[in-house]
Amino acid sequence: MFRSKAKRRKRLRALPLSTEWQRFLYRAVPLVRRLPEEDRNELHGHLQVLLSEKHFEGAGGLEITDEMEFTVCAQAAVLLLHRNTDYFPKLITILIYPGPYGVRKPIRNEQGIVADVLETRAGESWTWGTVVLSWENVQRDLARTHGTENVILHEFAHQLDAGSGAMDGAPLLSEERLRKQWPQALSQAFARLESAAQAHIRTVLRPYGAKNPSEFFAVATEAFFQQPMLVRQSEPQLYHALCQYFKQDPAKWA
Repeated sequence: MFRSKAKRRKRLRALPLSTEWQRFLYRAVPLVRRLPEEDRNELHGHLQVLLSEKHFEGAGGLEITDEMEFTVCAQAAVLLLHRNTDYFPKLITILIYPGPYGVRKPIRNEQGIVADVLETRAGESWTWGTVVLSWENVQRDLARTHGTENVILHEFAHQLDAGSGAMDGAPLLSEERLRKQWPQALSQAFARLESAAQAHIRTVLRPYGAKNPSEFFAVATEAFFQQPMLVRQSEPQLYHALCQYFKQDPAKWA
């Protein structure tokens, strides 16, 4: 079974991506434009596997197009470059809403009374089965080339995090040296972001990352790929750890 899956994926990675789709990605996805040519070629192979294995569904009346699927899978594939990957094995379905969507969440107030509160979301990632995205937010992130937010990178970073069995900011780490460095590098950067968020001080990392270690890893991943030079300058230890984990140095792309 595993051998046949590996053979099928190898065959898919070898499929050429049409010139039309290469041009679309280069034009529509800024992150793809920044990649070295060799990395773009590798990304095209990962893209073919993701398109083949993941199921897309539209919600709220949204009709899924090929352009949507390519846009999502191309950015998710950036997280897989240069690494042995099982292609987000717990992920089955990518559900896309036209825009931000509401989720009812039970909240306990100071008196201990629990009430359902409607929470608006741009995306979410489940430990098993599903990634949810707001297409409006995806398009906004593509247009803001100087920002750090990227809902696709964020939610697929959660999928990597879930690979260890739980979303806790500690994805599976293959190298012993990185396993030793990772806890300190991320915990110290997390503590600095917590302090900055409490003091309302802006940093290259969004304050949402101070919510918990899982959100910190997802927010750090966004910034690592979206504004790598700023992360390298402000959080060099964190940047080095992410370079080792992703086996990429996006600050050099520029």
